[in-house]
Amino acid sequence: MTGLRTNRDYRLLWTGQVVSEAGFSTTMIAFPLVVLAITGSGVQSGLVVGAVAIAQLVAGLPAGALADRWPRKRIMLGCEAVQAFAAAVLVLALWWDVAGVGLLVVVAVVMGVCRALFEPAEEASLPLLVPAGQVASAVSLNAARTSAGQLSGTALGGFLFALGRFVPFVLDVVTHLFAFASLLFVRLPARSVTVRPPAHLGREIAEGLRWVWRQPRLRITTFCVVSLNLFFSAYYLVIIVLADGRGMPSGEIGVMAAMLGGGGVLGALAAPVLYRKISPYLLITGVFWALTVLAPLAIFVRSGYVMGLLFAAIAFLPPAANTVIGTYQLLNTPDELRGRLGGVLGVTGGLAAALGPALGGWLVEVLPGSAAVLACAGAIAVVTVATTLNRTLRGLPATSEPLEAETTGK
Repeated sequence: MTGLRTNRDYRLLWTGQVVSEAGFSTTMIAFPLVVLAITGSGVQSGLVVGAVAIAQLVAGLPAGALADRWPRKRIMLGCEAVQAFAAAVLVLALWWDVAGVGLLVVVAVVMGVCRALFEPAEEASLPLLVPAGQVASAVSLNAARTSAGQLSGTALGGFLFALGRFVPFVLDVVTHLFAFASLLFVRLPARSVTVRPPAHLGREIAEGLRWVWRQPRLRITTFCVVSLNLFFSAYYLVIIVLADGRGMPSGEIGVMAAMLGGGGVLGALAAPVLYRKISPYLLITGVFWALTVLAPLAIFVRSGYVMGLLFAAIAFLPPAANTVIGTYQLLNTPDELRGRLGGVLGVTGGLAAALGPALGGWLVEVLPGSAAVLACAGAIAVVTVATTLNRTLRGLPATSEPLEAETTGK
């Protein structure tokens, strides 16, 4: 990662976004607290928080197409500016005590749409900001950035809310303005392709979907990412319910969650080293096998701190697989399609992350805690065997090679 430390433009982008992530995570903690303070309704709290994810999913595919159509730096700048403005409006409304659930939903939707636009624009810009040999390090550092921002924002949210309902959103305004200022100084190289005149947005989205579907290696790697997201979000809820049912103190459960985040940060930092030393096939399948072995151990654990160590070990592994997958996909997708690739991955990953808690909740309703854990472990074991036997994944190269040769149906 030495090269990235000397890469002024990537450093500016990364620094701005780690601060922005902290502000966003603070807001996500503050949203339900504000709604509860105003209405006392848990249902309406869920509506506001859910509005962010729903807006991000609905806007995901169009946002990916727009990231290929519009200048990507302008998209990122616009997203930061709009989020700062939306948060500032909410600060004033809370200060004047005129904020209602409707305004909170609108602000949540704005934030979700902005994230849907920003993420594919940023991901598609990485191969222009850093040399091909450093893309893996950039992908892993971005994952560490997200985890670090979530950890710090989650810790800050409740504390700032105690100072005043509007205070978390003041921080959100400041963080987005800081990210905007950092982006202003990022020198994003010109794209190597000529941006085509705008066509019908639906046709552009369909073109991106066809591209992903026609690439066997993109299909299998996307399946791997979706499986990891679905497993983690379901398993996390199952373990929390299991811990609560065994009478673990809430403080220990909080430590468990923090150790999960810490494991993710450490895993993201270690991912480039693993990427360089282990072949893509062995690294991806090795992560799945390790999860298959570790996941059932939760049924034997009675201490929240030991469970936290297990969480940290489990969270340490996926960033390496995600780094391999993200690097391969970015380097082997034409620049004019990278935004749409990001949109597809954002929607599929987001759906998996949204369905996972519902699946986990259903499992703990119909099965005893230990049986629900084993059901999650069994599901990941099935995926592990499927990926291990997959010939396309086995042929994933250690170095990039053009995907056009794989394309079928043209």
